[in-house]
Amino acid sequence: MFTVEEAVETIGFGRFHVALFLIMGSTGVAEAMEIMLIAVVSPLIRCEWQLQDWQVALVTTMVFFGYMVFSIVLGLLADRYGRWKILLLSFLWAAYFSLLTSFAPSYIWFVFLRAMVGGGVSGHAQGREEKQIVAVCSCFNPFLSLGKVFWLAGSLLIIGLASVVNPTIGWRWLIRIASIPGILLILVFKFIPESARYNVSTGNMAAALATLQKIAKMNGAAMPEGVLREPTKERRGRFKDLIHPKYLRTTLQIWIIW
Repeated sequence: MFTVEEAVETIGFGRFHVALFLIMGSTGVAEAMEIMLIAVVSPLIRCEWQLQDWQVALVTTMVFFGYMVFSIVLGLLADRYGRWKILLLSFLWAAYFSLLTSFAPSYIWFVFLRAMVGGGVSGHAQGREEKQIVAVCSCFNPFLSLGKVFWLAGSLLIIGLASVVNPTIGWRWLIRIASIPGILLILVFKFIPESARYNVSTGNMAAALATLQKIAKMNGAAMPEGVLREPTKERRGRFKDLIHPKYLRTTLQIWIIW
């Protein structure tokens, strides 16, 4: 018998992990573009709708408010229904509301739609962090640092696009163009498997084994001998676990740092 962890160690690092790292890292590009978009659009909507300072600031506030609220909701859904489904839903959601934002007829609609975009973008993290960790296993630690380059690339890209698009065809087209990376990533979601660890935690051994076999095939490696066996978790993580005396100090430290 063997566990998921033992299978991952046996298969080792290979083409699958590189491809997964690049795909999931690219979600950071799409996320950065959507978040940083407000910085390069705010001066234009201020003039178009004659906004005061607090109204401009409210746009950014509502984006992160949507991110905060929906990250909790989508995190719970990801634990219940799987990372892959929530990750796909979040990209569809963010791309849909981002495109709608470009047609916003008023300031109120713009604020509401950007808050919904923030909610959709929050779902990217539900699957990206875990899958990037999987991609950089087998002691390839430098990849963890390289993962941050994707966010930087997205930030630079939206600023570069804004310098060209805003003075020519306007901010509405900038938003439409900025949604393209997220839409393109949806097309490669078929490649991304559900987490084998998640499948094991729900008792779906067949799906977990299929994922491990796919990874082994792409890497040109052999699966460990035996049968996949791991105990099904009777109870997975709950929100109240974060404030359990055992974890409370760590929880508070992480919250303050973020």
